[in-house]
Amino acid sequence: MRTLRFLLQKEFRQIFRDPSILRLIFVMPAIQLIVLPWAADYEIRNIKLAVIDHDHSSYSRNLVNKVTASGYFSLTDYTGSYQEALSEIEHDRADIILEIPASFEKNLVKESEAALFMAVNAINGVKAGLGSSYLRSIIQDYNKEVRTEWIQFPRFSPETKIEITSSNWFNPLMNYKVFMVPGMLVLLLTMVGANLTAINIVREKEIGTIEQINVTPVKKAHFILGKLIPFWVLGLVVFTIGFLIARLFYGIVPFGSMLTIYVFAAVYLLAVLGLGLLISTYADSQQQAMLISFFLMMIFVLMSGLYTSIDSMPDWAKAVTKANPVSYFIQVVRMVVLKGSGLSDIKYQLLTIGGFAVLLNSWAILNYHKRS
Repeated sequence: MRTLRFLLQKEFRQIFRDPSILRLIFVMPAIQLIVLPWAADYEIRNIKLAVIDHDHSSYSRNLVNKVTASGYFSLTDYTGSYQEALSEIEHDRADIILEIPASFEKNLVKESEAALFMAVNAINGVKAGLGSSYLRSIIQDYNKEVRTEWIQFPRFSPETKIEITSSNWFNPLMNYKVFMVPGMLVLLLTMVGANLTAINIVREKEIGTIEQINVTPVKKAHFILGKLIPFWVLGLVVFTIGFLIARLFYGIVPFGSMLTIYVFAAVYLLAVLGLGLLISTYADSQQQAMLISFFLMMIFVLMSGLYTSIDSMPDWAKAVTKANPVSYFIQVVRMVVLKGSGLSDIKYQLLTIGGFAVLLNSWAILNYHKRS
């Protein structure tokens, strides 16, 4: 135990004497949590709209005014030529074309129906889908307003109505940041646990410390614990700082118990520390460790359900997410923070992460013994 205590003291001194590691541990996560949730927002605004108005009637003008007043669209071109509007899309000055035919008001008044044409720049599929959906919704709303104006005697000719009362559970204001921030906390914990651990151990290889320790009576188990325990502690500290930032900047207060989150975080850190140790056994330089970590982080992020729902992924991608430890913690932290879930609700995820921790650490230790 004296040897382990000495190694822990050495490791903590080494960490706190290195300003670059301190910046990576404390400053970078804070900046990411403050900045990234504002950028990672699927609510799209300022969609550039080009209108082709062949009708120039009061109805067509009212429709255009309603669309632009919604706050989602900005009118970039108002023309009578389809070619001019198409040129706006080709030069990225417009995202959607709305064409109003010459007989729009006439058909609407006399025949109670009218057709509109919409062309969408679909290079960005998400923006195209949401933009066209917004526009259709506004047009349908305008259609209802027009129908309401035409009902002269509602008492004798009532219009059939279906009223819907809705309630939003777990995220009443449908605030996307409340959904994103807990997931970003998991990514920060993963970066501290896996990336920094791998880089720190590989640096010991580069400066020759590991070779020196191998010829001393220091047990390899003590050396590994001396490397992992400090980052396990620092990971929990970073996680705590992240929750404080989430509370101060976004008003996020977990509905569930913080103890539940910390129990899972403690086990999860064992898994990602094992991953970092495993990376260090295959990497011979800090550059190699960073490249391997970056490659794995890209897979973890894209296949974790952080940005896109796992349920909407193809079957093969869903199978891949089952081997992604990040996806389990993102699911758990959202369950506890937003739904108030307890340990009994997350026991499957907890056991799975525990299995990852045993597998990764065992693999890393066996590989470490072979290579040292």
